[in-house]
Amino acid sequence: MVIARALGGVLGAGAVAGAGLTAYAAWEARQYTLRRVEVPLLPEGADPVRVLHVSDIHMTPGQTRKQEWLAALATLRPDLVVNTGDNLAHAAAVPAVRDALGALLDTPGVFVFGSNDYFSPTLRNPLRYLLPDDGSRKVSSARLPWPDLRDGFTASGWVDLTNRREVVKVGELSFAFAGVDDPHLFYDRLSAVAGPADRSADVRLAVAHAPYLRVLDQFAADGYDAILAGHTHGGQVCLPGVGALTTNCDLEPRRAKGLHRHPATSRDGDPGSSWLHVSAGLGTSPYARIRVACRPEATLLTLVPRTL
Repeated sequence: MVIARALGGVLGAGAVAGAGLTAYAAWEARQYTLRRVEVPLLPEGADPVRVLHVSDIHMTPGQTRKQEWLAALATLRPDLVVNTGDNLAHAAAVPAVRDALGALLDTPGVFVFGSNDYFSPTLRNPLRYLLPDDGSRKVSSARLPWPDLRDGFTASGWVDLTNRREVVKVGELSFAFAGVDDPHLFYDRLSAVAGPADRSADVRLAVAHAPYLRVLDQFAADGYDAILAGHTHGGQVCLPGVGALTTNCDLEPRRAKGLHRHPATSRDGDPGSSWLHVSAGLGTSPYARIRVACRPEATLLTLVPRTL
């Protein structure tokens, strides 16, 4: 009887702790955060350029708090918006995304899409993300109205970088872009954007949804100053003091979010050839609206002249 009571107490305490952690994780998933990062890659003497990087919004029509927070980002008055995909999580979410982006659509912008722009989210076992990638992809769920989202973006002046190279004027500077369709679905056509980055441009940026190494390697080898991506959710559920356990791609967990170099710093201390910024994103699957030690985010990247 004493043992049974003790075991019952342990199980009860575990249940309370588990419920508390779940409640915290659900709360953290709604604590939208603006990160600010400075990146030295502009020509000498250039004025700073403010780039708003948004990714992995995973919007459903009822997420009004997320919509209001996203709309408020327009007050930052960025010079350029880069959207790295996974905007949708519901078939009726296109108007909500466009309305939330609001005045940001009047700012010069570029975009690529991710798998969750193309296919409806499904309920999945979260433990599968900790297993080795077997190459299979969920493409049997209902298709989402991504053409409507694309048409809304392009009608507002944003540039579609799906397997394309484009030059965009941002203030007095020319930005040479290369972008690919979602590498997670193997939709990227690297051959379509291969070749040296345009050296006549003032800035060279590459964009992809998922930061797979094959894509990062090519963009870095082609001479892009920086690469912007999302997809990882920063690990979404991280261990305090440890960080991300997975990235849902072949990028190592220590670079699951934030600003890094690619290739990563070598053993002799030489920096890599490109900056890499991975956004932890603003959303989650609607079936797992939790985050731990990894708040949802957008990032204001302030580009400044290179240091000598």
